[in-house]
Amino acid sequence: MNENGIVIIGAGHAGVQAAASLREAGFAGPLKLIDNETENPYHKPPLSKAYLTGAAADAQPLRAGVFFEQNGIERLSGTAVSAIDPAGQSITLADGWVLPFGHLVLATGSVARRLNVPGSDLPGIHQLRTRADAQALRDALAGARRAVIIGAGFIGLEFAAVAATRGIETTVIEASDAILKRALSRPMAEYLHERHRAAGVTFRFQETVAAFLPAEGGRIGAARTASGDDIPADIVLVGIGADAETGLARQAGLAVGNGIIVDHQLRTSAKNISAIGDCALFPHPQAEMPIRLESVQNATDQARCLARSLTGSPTSYDAVPWFWSDQGPLKLQIAGLSQGHDRTVLRGDMASGRFSVFCFRGDDLVAAESINQAADHMAMRRILKGVRRPSPSQVADAEFSLKAFAA
Repeated sequence: MNENGIVIIGAGHAGVQAAASLREAGFAGPLKLIDNETENPYHKPPLSKAYLTGAAADAQPLRAGVFFEQNGIERLSGTAVSAIDPAGQSITLADGWVLPFGHLVLATGSVARRLNVPGSDLPGIHQLRTRADAQALRDALAGARRAVIIGAGFIGLEFAAVAATRGIETTVIEASDAILKRALSRPMAEYLHERHRAAGVTFRFQETVAAFLPAEGGRIGAARTASGDDIPADIVLVGIGADAETGLARQAGLAVGNGIIVDHQLRTSAKNISAIGDCALFPHPQAEMPIRLESVQNATDQARCLARSLTGSPTSYDAVPWFWSDQGPLKLQIAGLSQGHDRTVLRGDMASGRFSVFCFRGDDLVAAESINQAADHMAMRRILKGVRRPSPSQVADAEFSLKAFAA
């Protein structure tokens, strides 16, 4: 790097890990972390889980407050970037300050999709991306009697589990014909659907919201569906997915698709600019086409990979993707990418609440989805790192040891 060092835009999991990994890898030059939030960077996954239930009193910081100063990381908090100049290797901040860089890392994350229908700005309608969002939801849950959730994705189902546990009448409105249709195998989706339904959650599939209606006093009173039904609600969560934050990259002329396009070393189309985390659209050896992943694992592993490349050890990103979701008493863990699978093998007993669904593409094992079965999950992560894969018949054999195979 030249004397201008490295500038990182975004202080979520990817940005903070990149800064930490660069120092761990021996980078001693100037290192700036630009954060449009003012508070200390914090873990976001628990916001829809332990934080909502009250099990976590506050969001857990990604690093102690003194970490940045002790490691010579200049954190520009409450600072927004208005433009990037790839040719001039500089960025312009919202206050007009022009900041040069030797290398720029875009860790801009993603933004929640908004539902633009009449009444969508009524008090009582929430999204869940930040600690402030989670606090508002937690406060609203205290007096809620009827909740409507738009979208049967991970956030929506995690919130549905929390609401139902509190005895709140809970309805999930989903445009497709199943929960988590693009993320899970059919057997796992059907299992989770039934467990939520048994807990009291009502699902309205192949349905959309046409408008939100106010109650007396002006707060949310009901969600009106496209078919004309009014579903009463005093709290609404909109969880219809997120889009990559690509505005700065697009304005700078970088190649952009469903995310900022990067190569196998996480380099964008511009020299000296990389992108990592939720905002990056990247090639992966387990995927048939470039993918974008919204997960802590992907963000932190890409940050570590990039740090190695920027400190003299060029590295291709090939980390095994894995995810988790806590839905009431169910801990769902996923290893691998199940898209395009055409066969599943059940291992364990669904009725026991401890089992795994293994996803195959032909005879090639590509992913495993586990419920309260951490041993299967960890074995699968090790298996996917290697070349050998167990066959469908081996996985189906209760006597077959996944742990021994993985070792």
